Amino acid sequence: MIRTDRDGARLTLTLDRPDKANALTGEMLEQLAQAVEDTDARVLVITGTGRVFSAGADLEAARAGLATSPLWERLSGAIARFGGLSIAALNGTAAGGALGMVLACDLRVAVPGARIFYPVMKLGFLPQPSDPARLVALVGPARAKLVLMAGLKVPVEEAQGWGLIDRVVEPDGLAAELDALAADVDGAEAAHVAAIKGLISGEMVG
Repeated sequence: MIRTDRDGARLTLTLDRPDKANALTGEMLEQLAQAVEDTDARVLVITGTGRVFSAGADLEAARAGLATSPLWERLSGAIARFGGLSIAALNGTAAGGALGMVLACDLRVAVPGARIFYPVMKLGFLPQPSDPARLVALVGPARAKLVLMAGLKVPVEEAQGWGLIDRVVEPDGLAAELDALAADVDGAEAAHVAAIKGLISGEMVG
C-alpha cells in the first residue's frame, strides 16, 4: 500500500490505496516511517494515487487504537528531521491524520480543487501532538483554530494565501513542478543541503 521509488537523489513515497481514499493503516504508517528513517536521499517526495491524497486514518483502525498510536509522531518526526528537501505533492484532498506528514514537509504542492481539513473536533479525536504547533507556525493561531476547532475545509487556493500551500499546479504539470523544485538539491552535496536547511531552521552548522 506504500510504493517506494528511488531516482538518483530523490525518494518518492506513494500512498497506494485509492479504493479507500488512501486511508492510512498502522502498517502503512510503519512503512512510511521506516522508509524515511532509512533513506540517504537528498529529496523526499510524498504523494498519493487516485483523486485523494489521503482521507486520514482508516476509521476502523482509528477506533481500534490507531488514533493514539505513536506511529503518527514517529512518521512526522522522521520527516521533520530529514536532512534534505521534503515535498508533499498533494494529488487531491488531504484530511485528518494525513496532515501530520504534510505539515512536517518543507514544501507543499497541490492540484487545483483539493481541500485541507482536520475533523478532530467532529470525530472526537485529538490531533497528533506536534501537528497544532506546526500548523500555527504556518498559518497563525486563528486560522489553526478555524481548521482544528471550526472544522473548516480549506480549498488549496485559499490555503496558498495562508502560507499552508506553496504551489497550486495542474495535475499534468505536477511532475515538472517537482523536478523544478528539486533540481538544485538534486545536484548538491548532502552536507551542503543539510547545512542550508539547518541555517533556515536556526540550527548551528559546523
